[in-house]
Amino acid sequence: MIEIGSFFFKYRNWVFIPLYLALFIPSTEIVSIEQHYLTLVIGLFITILGQSIRWATVGLDYIERGGKDKKVYASHLVTGGIFNHCRNPLYIGNILKLAGIGILSNSLLYVGLFIPAFLFIYQAIVLAEEHFLRGKFKGEFEAYCQRTHRWIPNISGLSDTFSQMHFRWQRPLVKENSSVYVWLLGILLILLFKYPEFTADNNQLRTQLLIVFIPLLTAFYLGIRHLKKSNKLQGL
Repeated sequence: MIEIGSFFFKYRNWVFIPLYLALFIPSTEIVSIEQHYLTLVIGLFITILGQSIRWATVGLDYIERGGKDKKVYASHLVTGGIFNHCRNPLYIGNILKLAGIGILSNSLLYVGLFIPAFLFIYQAIVLAEEHFLRGKFKGEFEAYCQRTHRWIPNISGLSDTFSQMHFRWQRPLVKENSSVYVWLLGILLILLFKYPEFTADNNQLRTQLLIVFIPLLTAFYLGIRHLKKSNKLQGL
């Protein structure tokens, strides 16, 4: 399992491309079109919750466990912020984001097949990461594991965490820029193509909305990239 996790770790950023494309594979619906409001409300709530967890995590105590030479690597053990309540809050955020998107797309195939596959991949990656961390940080990591669950967040003391730490809003704005851009594009396309009630099933209106919103999202994405490269966003 560790070898499998190490393999997927190398290509973890590419995993999201087929997962987003899979949203548009024809599938049996979770609920009928008359009950679309259920998948709309539940899906949006779960996916926004996932992104919120990622923003909170990155804004409080960013973890630089991005790997080195496409291998698992960490210069130090991060246990502050949201990591004090769960060992993998960023992965939990991603899982909720994709699960919510899958429900929003009303795709039984996606929720029943692709989400479980995604969970398997993340479990393997986490095991590979933990193998590295246990070898490098030894007793410090074991103590961290004893007090903090791998997947289940402990919300006790969460308000104290936010009150005692400085939230750096610039950091999630920059670090999450690309993923949020793709995420919002996915939501936009799902709402316009899978919820005909938003456009009264009018193809011309749908096209007009795409022409308006895609450039707006792209302009915002490119604007954040420009601010990052010009060092106008400080406090990362």
